[in-house]
Amino acid sequence: MTKVTEYLKNAKQTLFSFEILPPLKGESVHHLFDSIEPLMEFKPPFIDVTYHREEYVYKLRENGLLEKTVTRKRPGTVGICAAIMNRFKVDAVPHVICGGFTKEETENALIDLNFLGIDNVLLLRGDPIKSEPGFTSEPGGHRYATELLHQVAQLNQGKYLDGDMISPVPTNFCIGVAGYPEKHFEAPNLRIDLRYLKKKIEMGANYIVTQMFFDNQKFFDFVNKCREEGITVPIIPGLKPLTTRKQTTVLPRIFHIDIPDELADEVEKCKNDAEARKVGIEWSIQQSKELVAFGVPVLHYYSMGKSDNIKAIASALF
Repeated sequence: MTKVTEYLKNAKQTLFSFEILPPLKGESVHHLFDSIEPLMEFKPPFIDVTYHREEYVYKLRENGLLEKTVTRKRPGTVGICAAIMNRFKVDAVPHVICGGFTKEETENALIDLNFLGIDNVLLLRGDPIKSEPGFTSEPGGHRYATELLHQVAQLNQGKYLDGDMISPVPTNFCIGVAGYPEKHFEAPNLRIDLRYLKKKIEMGANYIVTQMFFDNQKFFDFVNKCREEGITVPIIPGLKPLTTRKQTTVLPRIFHIDIPDELADEVEKCKNDAEARKVGIEWSIQQSKELVAFGVPVLHYYSMGKSDNIKAIASALF
């Protein structure tokens, strides 16, 4: 299979890619395929597949006590990646996260990916469980994305957790990491955030995919600051078109981003979500055109399980 960085190096123009969610537990994979199919005409070289860690629910037992039960709402990232590659003949990039995994479980998942010929990964710490105030790692797992990155970099050198293996075969993962044009919400400031990002590159990360943003100037400034820090790897902008009126307040709260005044004003004028959706598509088209002019290697869209608005945007660009 082809590495993300190879696609970027050989591209003669800005590429198109997108991210999908695995089906909810119990849902058919065919619904996912139906949402991917309309976007294949734009020839995405790769498709990202998210991973969602387990969540907890509390069930009332007969004795009146609450029992903490683990649920996993969207399993199957590794299987979905294999299914996408088999069905659409396109590379899949699985998200690999810290939360919910021990180091051994992470290594086993990476071995499975390697056996399947999936040699691109996007490494993330992952989000906290909704029922907990902050991120907590699994006992015996990773606390930070840098620790996860170190493990994958070690595997690429043939260094497994079992140090007694005879002639272990190195993996060959192309490693992506996250960047935050408006800084990670836990970082004190952007300068320190960039310091940690640079550390990830020095540890072996090959490219950066950004958090969603709606103000291109913040992305341009972020790229320039990365270059000033000596970060030279490709930086892929992550984009999400607004689809409802309430997203102007929900997205800033969840993702710690700003909505530009002009966009917020236009959405506020909308009478319903259908009108807001049109505003979101048009804004994303203009965003995308400016980013292409800036020379980004890829336009990467967060589909959130929907493809019709992404298709409308891609149709205006590719």
